Amino acid sequence: VMGSIDARLKALGIELPTPAAPVANFLPFVRSGDLLFVSGQVPMGASGLEYVGKLGAGADVEFGRAAARLCAINLIAQVKAAIGDLDGLVRVVKLTGFVNSAPDFGDQPKVVNGASDLMVEVFGDRGRHSRSAVGVASLPFGVAVEVEGIFEIA
Repeated sequence: VMGSIDARLKALGIELPTPAAPVANFLPFVRSGDLLFVSGQVPMGASGLEYVGKLGAGADVEFGRAAARLCAINLIAQVKAAIGDLDGLVRVVKLTGFVNSAPDFGDQPKVVNGASDLMVEVFGDRGRHSRSAVGVASLPFGVAVEVEGIFEIA
């Protein structure tokens, strides 16, 4: 039986990947009470890392938005791995987006909108969240964006 969130993902043409295993000594997610803390997700696609680059130095806002959207897809995949049924998600509480930025790049919020917009597309009002969008000098593997999230679960 397909849940309503799974049906919405299908309608959006989104197939959740098998979540990536951590590459170091940490967990992909930790549940504490009703909160699920999901480790930072990079733009990992079906054929490996996508969206490698630095915003404001060869990569534009649309490139960054697409990277953030893919990070959000990977976040949702981790949530599904943690709780099984995405209909058990009460709300997206907070996203933190890290944007690989040139020193003069200031559009981190526009980039991280790629992740925020997807959460609302998928979860509706339950997808509205608090957020930080931070510019950083570099990210693992040279990716353009990394996004972590906090989720309230039933």
